[in-house]
Amino acid sequence: MSNVPDQLRYAKSHEWLNLEADGIATIGITDYAQAALGDITYVQLPKIGAVLKAGDTFGVVESVKAASDLYLPVAGTILAVNAALESAPETVNSAPYAGGWILKVKLADPAAAASLLDAAAYRNLLS
Repeated sequence: MSNVPDQLRYAKSHEWLNLEADGIATIGITDYAQAALGDITYVQLPKIGAVLKAGDTFGVVESVKAASDLYLPVAGTILAVNAALESAPETVNSAPYAGGWILKVKLADPAAAASLLDAAAYRNLLS
């Protein structure tokens, strides 16, 4: 069974979101997604300052098995990217919820995070 931390919110497309009190969210891909992809070899990071809508593609993750688009689960402005992934993309495999985060976003509407799946609903989606 995949690791599904209770404090995070989840998109059906297998991105996770951790919303801080300041309206900034850290986003990455779930343990389930990284396991399905296999050994990750490349992460295409978005441009800082880009303003995206919910559902927009913000990057790509490539692995030995496949390449998958990454979708922003909520609208917002890209504030930071995890540049360490450029030289160590495998961190997404080893630590998808810690060192393998992909970007930080200032949410256009922080309440939108509540529309994402909670951990129980995401676990149900996976079963």
